[in-house]
Amino acid sequence: MSSKEPFVSRWSRLKRDGAKPDPAAPAKDLPQRSAAPALPPVESLTPDSDFAAFMAGGVQDSLKRAALKKLFTDPHFNGPDLFEPFSGDWTGGEAIPQEMLATLNQARTVLRSGEEKKEEAQAGTRSQPESPAGEAQSDTAGDGAGKQDA
Repeated sequence: MSSKEPFVSRWSRLKRDGAKPDPAAPAKDLPQRSAAPALPPVESLTPDSDFAAFMAGGVQDSLKRAALKKLFTDPHFNGPDLFEPFSGDWTGGEAIPQEMLATLNQARTVLRSGEEKKEEAQAGTRSQPESPAGEAQSDTAGDGAGKQDA
């Protein structure tokens, strides 16, 4: 490349100056589509049948889809992939026992009903001693956010 013309400018100029094909003239180097090959009826296909003829270029899309549907009804293709971790059905497990649910911190605020929350709040206010300043202790999370260092 001996010229100092930028690549994109040169490409654009060559593209504009290039010979434009006549749209009315048939393309010589494109292969002509032949008639669709004789295909067996989709209903007679089995998983051992040759489906390559249905995937040829001259076959209608609806016929291709019908052949693929017939192929994928076979249990070999229709089952979950055992090596895919998210393909299993994980909804049938055991529920969390009530004893364990009661120990979860998020269960106290999210999973309990309104009555259980009221009962816990009433039981908590009765059992909490007063602090020397006369205020109830409010550090129930246990993270020390309500405490001040002196």
